[in-house]
Amino acid sequence: MLAVRAEREGTSATALLERLILEGVQQLDHPGIVFRGPAHDRRAALAAGPDVWEVISRLQELEGPEEERIGVLSEETGLHPRLIRLAVDYAVEHVDEIRSRIDRNRELAERSRSAAQRRADLIA
Repeated sequence: MLAVRAEREGTSATALLERLILEGVQQLDHPGIVFRGPAHDRRAALAAGPDVWEVISRLQELEGPEEERIGVLSEETGLHPRLIRLAVDYAVEHVDEIRSRIDRNRELAERSRSAAQRRADLIA
């Protein structure tokens, strides 16, 4: 079964097993965190919510003390503050992973805005 799944994902059984073990340990360390996405682009997420990087990115946009920002985000999203804190706890232990996702998303958003502006300039 493992070999079939690995072949379907285009990876080796060993690589798949390693990924499953690493993600399993992280889930044991952070109950409520799951992993989503294709094999080449896995990302941590709240089991019943958004990706961890999305939570952290929004918290970074807000001002004020951490608990105040958590309260605002909770009101905006309907996420229980406990779940937001879970995302923060995961992010603290995986700073580079989360920072990389946030940076990548911001770069993509900027490219999209630039392309839209170039299109607008072209047809103006």
